[in-house]
Amino acid sequence: MGAGAGLGLTSASARAAAGGDRPTGADPTAAGTDGAGPTGGVRSATAGEPHAWQTVPAPEGTPAAQLVGVAAAGPDLAWAVGEEGRNGGTTGTPLALVWDGITWTRVGLAHLGLTGGLRSVAAGSAGRAWAVGTGAHLLSWDGNTWRETDFPGRGTSGTTLTAVATDADGGVWVTGRNSDGSVLLHGAGGEWSWIARPPSGTTATPAGVRVTLSGGVWVYDSALVARWDGSAWTELTAPGGLRPAVTGLLPVAADDIWLTGYDYGVGGPPGKPPGVTLKHWDGTAWNSVSAPFTAGMLTAIVDDGRGGPDRIAGWDFWDQTRAHYLRWQDGGWVSERGATAPTSVLPEALTPVPGTGGYWSVGTTSFSPYPPAQVYIER
Repeated sequence: MGAGAGLGLTSASARAAAGGDRPTGADPTAAGTDGAGPTGGVRSATAGEPHAWQTVPAPEGTPAAQLVGVAAAGPDLAWAVGEEGRNGGTTGTPLALVWDGITWTRVGLAHLGLTGGLRSVAAGSAGRAWAVGTGAHLLSWDGNTWRETDFPGRGTSGTTLTAVATDADGGVWVTGRNSDGSVLLHGAGGEWSWIARPPSGTTATPAGVRVTLSGGVWVYDSALVARWDGSAWTELTAPGGLRPAVTGLLPVAADDIWLTGYDYGVGGPPGKPPGVTLKHWDGTAWNSVSAPFTAGMLTAIVDDGRGGPDRIAGWDFWDQTRAHYLRWQDGGWVSERGATAPTSVLPEALTPVPGTGGYWSVGTTSFSPYPPAQVYIER
């Protein structure tokens, strides 16, 4: 399909002609914008400015433990999800934490009887939240704990769920795949339905989903980047790679889309680190962009509250005792380092905190999922 055709995004040139990118006070939901994060709320004036990160105490999990998803409803309520008791390729059990404005505490999950980990979490309205677990588990937050939610295809062969996001109208969007090949599940008003598969008929199962301020729903992976506009799919050229993983997508405009991840490339000795993947869609093709470090991973990307680029979380192979964030400044990505820790730090998820200009960053203390790896949180 033609570059940017049907995306419903304003091009960079059109934005410039209209008076520049995202002017102060502009309504981010107005027609022509396509920023990210409908549940992000109003960010403070400090969003996007340099931050001094600090480690936040968190309850330990059974090693190896990791947090791979985080979402915030505000300064007094946030959720983090992941896995504990993992040992290499041997899966563990789900791990969930909740923030009450003072401390992070564990959430009991024994009543769910799940194995494997929780993979993604998203904040909804009025203190609600949603999470997905390994396999095909969709969970909702009831104010005290997580409960299983029914949906079409639950428990059937060929159904899996990978990530979750919410929209400004209270809708829930979940990526995965069902037995018919659909890759997007939508929930609204207690009703759930699968969206028809993308026209390319790809067999890829998207790893993530992002809902923009204008209501566009994006699914993404190394083999599929596509937008659902409520009536039809538009697919971009797949970003590809040799042994790639895509961890995040930030659509800003039709010719301004950012993609993060990592790629192991070809061959190499045991223990070889992956290489950073940072790509930019210019309306025609994906272009590789140089990052401040090259050996490691980029694991998440967030917007500035108005749809523009803000921060990327990363793991730097050559300096593992601090998270290596990228901050958008003067039209490019610059380094911002996290708190120095006594262990390795691998941030795996990042979210802005509505109303504060701050962030939560969660992850683990080891690149490899083996004991004694523990959860790690900073803000």
